[in-house]
Amino acid sequence: MRIGAMLGDISRSLFKRPVTERYPFERRPTPERLRGQLTFEPSKCTGCKICVRDCPADAIEIVVVDKATKRFVMGFQTGRCAYCAQCVVSCNFDAIGMSHERWELAALSQTPFAVTFGRQEDINAMHDQAAARSAAGPAPVAPPAPATA
Repeated sequence: MRIGAMLGDISRSLFKRPVTERYPFERRPTPERLRGQLTFEPSKCTGCKICVRDCPADAIEIVVVDKATKRFVMGFQTGRCAYCAQCVVSCNFDAIGMSHERWELAALSQTPFAVTFGRQEDINAMHDQAAARSAAGPAPVAPPAPATA
């Protein structure tokens, strides 16, 4: 590139508005059909776990606290999710959705990527059960059966 052509480009660029947006400071409204973070309504959930079975990224876990009173907790790994919305399509009860408002999910650590949905007392019960299982230690392993000839 010659210097004359380069100076022409520079002088034209000085008098034009920038094409880029000032994103964090000026935000556009998000589209209604944007696939953002998962939302969960435990009152609509039946505990069938079709969403868990159909998730190709294995990002969803449903814990049944009490099926008779419809108490469920959903664990969601945002770092694993492919945002394909297969779980939303497979849920026959509209208990799972995708938020178009919550889509900025970047973080500096992995802690915010593990999201738990449900009533707070159900989440606490789930954590208490997990702590009791880990305190009990691993289950004893049965010795292998003798080989028969």
